[in-house]
Amino acid sequence: MTVKLSRYDTAEYLKSDEDIHAYLDAVLEEGGDDPAYIVHALGIIARAKNMSQLARDTGLSREGLYKALSEEGNPTFVTVTKIAKALGLQTKFQATA
Repeated sequence: MTVKLSRYDTAEYLKSDEDIHAYLDAVLEEGGDDPAYIVHALGIIARAKNMSQLARDTGLSREGLYKALSEEGNPTFVTVTKIAKALGLQTKFQATA
């Protein structure tokens, strides 16, 4: 008997805005203040939403987005906020005390 395996891709399960918000909440809770973890999650959300459309919405190239959101990427804060805004997300700081 042959077992066929496929690679798990979180982006395939982010079908609605509610799914995306729940995923992002989980990432922020689990990843804490690790910016690489958050950027990786934005990359997954971007793939779920359509990377080509995101490129048009941000004014960045599709290749540039893939590079910035990759494990080796190191996007600037400006890039992260552009991506978040185009994905319908708000960058927000909140006092801890």
